[in-house]
Amino acid sequence: MTVHYKIKMNKTHTFNLFIVLFITWLIFSGFFSPFFIIAGALSCAFAVYIAHRMDVVDHESHYFHLTMRTLGYWVWIAKEIILSSLAVTRIVWQAKPIISPAIAWIPANQKSDVGKAVYANSITLTPGTVCIDVKDDMLEVHTLTHAGLDDLNKGEMGNRVRNFITAEDHYDIQK
Repeated sequence: MTVHYKIKMNKTHTFNLFIVLFITWLIFSGFFSPFFIIAGALSCAFAVYIAHRMDVVDHESHYFHLTMRTLGYWVWIAKEIILSSLAVTRIVWQAKPIISPAIAWIPANQKSDVGKAVYANSITLTPGTVCIDVKDDMLEVHTLTHAGLDDLNKGEMGNRVRNFITAEDHYDIQK
């Protein structure tokens, strides 16, 4: 039964991948004559065929189930990037900057590797923090100040990422 479900999911994801590639091609190409539309569709179909034959089209290769949550997360992470940028700018422009760098391991409460990668990248995107290493369910993080480390330990970013990627945890498909 698991194998049948996997095959069904691959067909769905394969079709979705074609649609996304073709729409992206249409938007970026700007050519809408029949010849170019057919050429674009054929090239997208060939790319999807290759990806399907390589067996890289699965529930982790693209997240159509996250589309609505993506916008909310992007708005939130953009706000965090702006606030962190302002905080780092304020620290750097002080006559005597108060910098208290810290390195620590913080827990990653995401269940999948993709969730952990999004969490680590979100940490690195915000100025003043960098994810250095990922081991099991822990992230090694360097922060410009102890306050940045305290913010990460509160877990808001980790919870936002976990809630953003929640739907991925419902898939337990073995290859």
